[in-house]
Amino acid sequence: MRFRHPDGTTVHLAYCTNVHPAETLYGVLAQLRDHCEPVRRRLGRDRLGIGLWLARDAAAALTADAGALRGLRAELDRRGLEVVTLNGFPYQGFGSREVKYRVYQPDWTRPERLAYTTDLARLLAALLPDDTSEGSVSTLPLAWRTPFDATAARTAHTALTTLAARLDALEELTGKSVRIALEPEPGCTVETTADAIAPLTAVGSPRIGLCLDTCHLATSFEDPATALAALTTAGITIPKAQLSAALHAEHPHLPEVRQALAAYAEPRFLHQTRTLARPLTPGETPADAGLLGTDDLAEALAGSPATRSPATRSPVTGSPVTGSPVPGAAVSDGPVAPLPDGRPWRAHFHVPLHRPPDPPLTSTLPVLRDALARLVGGPAPLTRHLEVETYTWQALPPALRPRTRARLADGIAAELTLARDLLTDLGLKELP
Repeated sequence: MRFRHPDGTTVHLAYCTNVHPAETLYGVLAQLRDHCEPVRRRLGRDRLGIGLWLARDAAAALTADAGALRGLRAELDRRGLEVVTLNGFPYQGFGSREVKYRVYQPDWTRPERLAYTTDLARLLAALLPDDTSEGSVSTLPLAWRTPFDATAARTAHTALTTLAARLDALEELTGKSVRIALEPEPGCTVETTADAIAPLTAVGSPRIGLCLDTCHLATSFEDPATALAALTTAGITIPKAQLSAALHAEHPHLPEVRQALAAYAEPRFLHQTRTLARPLTPGETPADAGLLGTDDLAEALAGSPATRSPATRSPVTGSPVTGSPVPGAAVSDGPVAPLPDGRPWRAHFHVPLHRPPDPPLTSTLPVLRDALARLVGGPAPLTRHLEVETYTWQALPPALRPRTRARLADGIAAELTLARDLLTDLGLKELP
């Protein structure tokens, strides 16, 4: 879906296909037929953007066979679909029965990650619509926080600078500009937008920027205005934003709230859970208070030891700091008491945008609305690529899961309709 911003810029809206993952090219083609085209038809649109996820094997098959790549492009056209962005965060196995920590491998210290992301950029350049010259690829934020030291940070930095040079060469060859966007995520060495500034500034290329995921932003209690102002001041580009909402529990000490949360503690994905380390005083932001968290929602409910947010502790001493002396280096986050339940909890669980959880839980949709207004509601958009990313439909509590392809298509179409309405309310005009 395309929208015209008041300044004349085209803003693209897509949905991410990692919600129905496929490991092979055959599986990707089946996705287009079984899921993507039905969503487009429900929306009554002649053209629908998709944020394609190409697992390692699918990407390798397309890279090795130019005919297969042309065939994929033709299939997209035939089904009324277009691709301006790829999700390059999961490498493989995103449809496995248990994903958890595996999604962070290989990380940016491994040559496989650089090779895979390079392939994705080259494939995207070939898949971009003829009237579009810019693409984006989101990727993991360097690595999971442990183990990740100064040597690992330097290795990741070298990989990203190498990638930036390859992207420069790609534009010279094809005329297409592809940018990579690191996606801060709770528990990673780059957990927040603030954590991203140092490593991205060190790379120093507009080709390597940030993917703002509004679920992750909310889970870490970041304020959209503060986050975006800091990124703008630092000169960090935002090639892409993912529109998503986290799970919010206002009163996690109540038995009925904990029971409701337990329905979302499931074995497939990691649901990092966060709370503020102390109450805010007037004029403070969540960054001033710091965060406490667990790697998974089940751990928080079980009373497992919480850890301090990596964003607030030194990689050398483990004491609170406002910045890291080693760009991108992870920090000491030793265990503390069980996660306090006297303040709200937020869990990294992408809940459907149009259907908030039943009380006593809510979602962080207000954070998404605030962030979107600041991203594209100003005089010029801060990003031109928006992607709805709710990959957890089949991880929802059983009664909420779509039982058929048709029900899933209905849900995705409803999410896109909500996103479309938010954009038009901000003054953007939907294009045919």
